Amino acid sequence: MMHAAVGVWILSAVICVGRGDHHFGHSQGDHDTALDGSATSFSLVSSANKEFAFRLYSKLAAHADSVGKNIFFSPVSVSHALAALSVGARGETHRQLFSGLGFNNSLLTQTDVDQAFHMLFGASNNESQQDSNQGSAVFMDQHFKVQFEFLETLKQSYSADALVVDFTNATDSANTINKYVAEKTNGKIDKLVESLDPSTVMYLLSYIYYKGKWATPFDAKRTKEDTFMVDDSTEVPVQMMNMEERLDTYYDQGINTSVLNLPFNSTYSMLLMLPDDMATLENVICPGHVTKWLKWMKPRKYNIYLPKFSIKTSYRLNDVMTEMGMTDMFGDRADLSGISEGQKLVVSDVVHQATLDVDEAGATAAAVTGIGITPLSFQRVPVLKFNHPFMVAIIERNTKNILFLGKIINPNI
Repeated sequence: MMHAAVGVWILSAVICVGRGDHHFGHSQGDHDTALDGSATSFSLVSSANKEFAFRLYSKLAAHADSVGKNIFFSPVSVSHALAALSVGARGETHRQLFSGLGFNNSLLTQTDVDQAFHMLFGASNNESQQDSNQGSAVFMDQHFKVQFEFLETLKQSYSADALVVDFTNATDSANTINKYVAEKTNGKIDKLVESLDPSTVMYLLSYIYYKGKWATPFDAKRTKEDTFMVDDSTEVPVQMMNMEERLDTYYDQGINTSVLNLPFNSTYSMLLMLPDDMATLENVICPGHVTKWLKWMKPRKYNIYLPKFSIKTSYRLNDVMTEMGMTDMFGDRADLSGISEGQKLVVSDVVHQATLDVDEAGATAAAVTGIGITPLSFQRVPVLKFNHPFMVAIIERNTKNILFLGKIINPNI
């Protein structure tokens, strides 16, 4: 029985909420305007999520601690966590969250956004059943009084589990959260929380797990040791997978980038972008490029070389969120009164972990390709070799939604 190649992506995004110093009451956000139809809301939110993906990538790539390092994250999970937080935000804090996420406040209400994420979760969780898992959780201190409406919205629209813990027992509560995350990610992330501040009253957590099998697996017998050029002066050894296959490709002459579409046996694909110059690609890439590439791709037989790799990334996103305009939630001006009326709440941390594993098939049944009309000796099969830094995205081909996005600088770290 053929066992297809497997790529696994896991992400957890966490927002940690703690007590502030002052009590205060409600201030109303702009939640009154309605849209005509949930389909319009879904389209607007989906479009905003795509734009958010590349804006967040740009911020991560620009940070000093990311220079020379792999980048990998799930923009869908980050936007999901922040949208869930916005359910409890009011006033300027709510406006900043909406603006940072790219939601047009004059066209979208909070209810519209909630409904759109409900639709988004329904579509993704029905897609692959056992091989994907997406949702969220709210860990609440046993003495913390949460607004009923906030909790109900998170359960209904954001697939949230509600769990009670004792945050004054920092070790036990951290273990509870880590155990939950490990279960939801099939053990790929088993230590999200290192330590917890005893003043924490809530942990809002978003996770996504995806395991995709290649539509055409690589043959493990063709995997050989090769070299990967990290930069002009540094090369590292890699296990390089190889196949000759007819696949959809596109060469973007404007930015000198080769694009390969490696489909999974579902509606998802891994989009691999191999630029002549990474900075040129990073400076211009946007959702429009993905749409254009998928539209104009043509099938052609290529000799594909792709390294096996397994990477892990970890981010503290407080500074990035601040740079994207979401400032008030971290300080004295935070208005999260939609979560709880009785206390002043602030966000202490927004953290993010992700892993990406790419490997080949254990079986060789994928050799049924290229039923040649032209004799092989007369064919020139072009080579597409991912042996220097490249970008990667996991997309849903129909909606063009971006589940994961990143850059592989060094497959070995």
